[in-house]
Amino acid sequence: MSYGVPAGEPAHDVPVCPRHPDRVSYIRCQRCGRPACPECQHSAPVGIQCADCFQESRAGTPAYRTSYGGAVRSGKPVVTITLMALCAAAYVLQWIAPGFTELFWFAPVYTDIEPWRLLTAAFLHSPGFIFHIAFNLYALWLLGRSLEPLLGRLRFTLLYLISALGGSVGVVLLAPAFQAVVGASGAIFGLFGALFVIQRQRGGEVKALLILIGINLVLGFVYPNISWQAHLGGILTGAACGAVLAYAPKGPRRALVQFGGLGVIALILTAVALLWTPNF
Repeated sequence: MSYGVPAGEPAHDVPVCPRHPDRVSYIRCQRCGRPACPECQHSAPVGIQCADCFQESRAGTPAYRTSYGGAVRSGKPVVTITLMALCAAAYVLQWIAPGFTELFWFAPVYTDIEPWRLLTAAFLHSPGFIFHIAFNLYALWLLGRSLEPLLGRLRFTLLYLISALGGSVGVVLLAPAFQAVVGASGAIFGLFGALFVIQRQRGGEVKALLILIGINLVLGFVYPNISWQAHLGGILTGAACGAVLAYAPKGPRRALVQFGGLGVIALILTAVALLWTPNF
């Protein structure tokens, strides 16, 4: 699109955009009255605002927070969907890329030499058992669409990742050194643990949730090839993270207490994993 002075109109009388003096604009900002070209026009509650006024008004708008300090956002649970997509993409790679599973699964023996496996294993699933990933993704969707809007994206992301780490640490402490594990179950159980604590703090009903958690924990002990160690580590870690997020005192220092507490939990888990001697 080209901009210019209309024919027959004196150049000094033509309104031009302050940011783009070569562009003529007869649309003026409803706030300051200056001309604004199409690139600098922003829709406001009343009329059009120029770029400067729009940014200034946004900066002066108070940020709305959830009851646990996260930023209030509308729309779909972006982090939950992203985590589900990462698990699904990894599952596809497990099928089409030879050795991909073995490259990123976790066993206690790998802790010192390849510690990143503590987290990467949480994005893998058993290639020969479709219900493994199907159940975990379904559970992640149900829990994520409740917890993510309540906690905010950043807090929910940290809760998920630290719970996944906690699940792997449970394997380090309780499983044989060469027992390889994959799956998001540790992180999922961490979300269960956090939801239980948050529901208690909010005064909500927890009986049904407690029964569901109990059934899933028992299944880990009854059925073979299910890592009850990861489930136990994940749920304990998630409950600890949930307590930090839910019971942090309100006020200007709440975020510092929350993120500091989550950081301490992550550091303790990392130290335990690295210092513990595997069960050979």
